[in-house]
Amino acid sequence: MLQSLGYAVAYTGVGIALLVLGFFTLDLLTPGHLGRHIHENRSINAAIALSAGFLGQGAITFASIWTNATSGFGDALAYTVVFGVLGVFLQAVAFVVLDVITPGRLGEHLTETQFHPASLVSAAVQLAVAAIIVASIWP
Repeated sequence: MLQSLGYAVAYTGVGIALLVLGFFTLDLLTPGHLGRHIHENRSINAAIALSAGFLGQGAITFASIWTNATSGFGDALAYTVVFGVLGVFLQAVAFVVLDVITPGRLGEHLTETQFHPASLVSAAVQLAVAAIIVASIWP
């Protein structure tokens, strides 16, 4: 049991680090400070986009752990890190592509305080990319 607790702490630490990496990546893609837009300006758009990114990243982390746990702790942890970082990168690429193919500036729409439908499209892209990565991990 103690060994399982250690694994849980290690996987959770990696998972939290990947969520933080995802947060800062989205923060770089949006104008201003993303945390302030959500907590001080109460931007529902920023909250929707960040929530979808977190859910997608969580799904990628889960799939990496679940499908590789029997290959040994070190290998499974490495797969989790690699696919997690890949997930953050590909979600950022999808964000940039969406920004290029749609009118306006996506980052600016996501930081508006009044609801903007672009936040839902951005969220869908984040979740779709995560689903594709999960499918590539799952045997």
